[in-house]
Amino acid sequence: MKNKIETRNTISRSRLGAMIWVIIAAALGITVTVLVLSLRTDEVDETLNTDPILKTLFILEDKGTVLAASVLLYYPPLNRGVVFDVPGNIGSIFTSLGRVDRIDAIFRDKGSGPYTREIEALFGQGIPFTVVITLDNFCRLADYLGGFKIFIPSPIDIENENGARSLLPSGSVNLDGDKVRTFITYHSPEESAAEVQSRREKVIIAFLEALNARDEYFDLSQAARTLQSLMSSRLKGRDFRHLLRVISQVDVEQLHPQSVGGTIQVVDGQTLLFPERDGQLIRDVTLQTIANLVSRQDAQYNRTYVLEILNNTAIPGLARNAASLFQMVGYSVFRTANADSGGPERTTIIDHIGNAEAAKSLGDFIRCEVIVEEEVRGETEASENEEAYVDFTIILGRDFDGRYVRAR
Repeated sequence: MKNKIETRNTISRSRLGAMIWVIIAAALGITVTVLVLSLRTDEVDETLNTDPILKTLFILEDKGTVLAASVLLYYPPLNRGVVFDVPGNIGSIFTSLGRVDRIDAIFRDKGSGPYTREIEALFGQGIPFTVVITLDNFCRLADYLGGFKIFIPSPIDIENENGARSLLPSGSVNLDGDKVRTFITYHSPEESAAEVQSRREKVIIAFLEALNARDEYFDLSQAARTLQSLMSSRLKGRDFRHLLRVISQVDVEQLHPQSVGGTIQVVDGQTLLFPERDGQLIRDVTLQTIANLVSRQDAQYNRTYVLEILNNTAIPGLARNAASLFQMVGYSVFRTANADSGGPERTTIIDHIGNAEAAKSLGDFIRCEVIVEEEVRGETEASENEEAYVDFTIILGRDFDGRYVRAR
């Protein structure tokens, strides 16, 4: 009897010891988990620690076809952003395809990863985050965010070959999901491919505006998760929600749209857009845009400077081509013309407004070092002379090669 009691006591002590070890192991596991979570670095914050510009590619697609794609460059400290449209018909010899084709063919054939890498090469910038949204989910987002505000210049009333009618009013309208689908997918025989592309790009900016208007959703866990469920990204969980929260703070009033310019050529029956200078121009424009985003000079960022461009060479069309160059980085061109005889041989910038920093920024873009400050015009002169609204005059000399001023 005594031996049985001792045996039971031994078993009880063993079980108690085992339970204690289980409790200790569980406590250690919880402690380690808490430490890991507390020390875990958010990927968005980690990226911003190494690059202050948050770069995100948004892709709107339907059944494997890219409908619209835009690169958002966003500087969170000043809430400034720029959206670059990526036309689907950009052409090149793409390494991922091994042939000349449209850039959107990469998404169709290879998926979002290779597509993103080709866009990184185009802009000369790493793009750490890609957000893919299907057309169906995009329309659901429009409803969930209270509609997308889009400006429609003229009423749309089109009937397709199947008898389906597309009706949209003109003006600044708030489109629900069904109307967004109509706006994206309708076809007009009067529209060029570039106009269709431009129309579709509008909806991505409208989406960013709606996200900004509903940024309080990110304080509601269920609302944030619902938004996340309608998009896809390699980021998961709270990292993805954090990315959307950061992006939602962009100042949409200053969300400047940009586009990739180039030369249209027909290759193998396809109309392709080949970027200027094998893409070097868009890479230069991107660098200039980033410099403007981080500039603390609010006037330089918020104001659109007006240029007059004069050709003082025998090269026809030089001023007109230069105008396209400056328009790509946000300048407004008042006029292009030939310079009067006897103008300077070297490319010269004339500053009419006494803004040395803006003049230097303009000069840096084309590597022009000759900047002349003219007497600032008074209000009376400006009101009497239309040309007085020009902020800078650029006189192109023989040292300008179409992109840069060559060093002598």
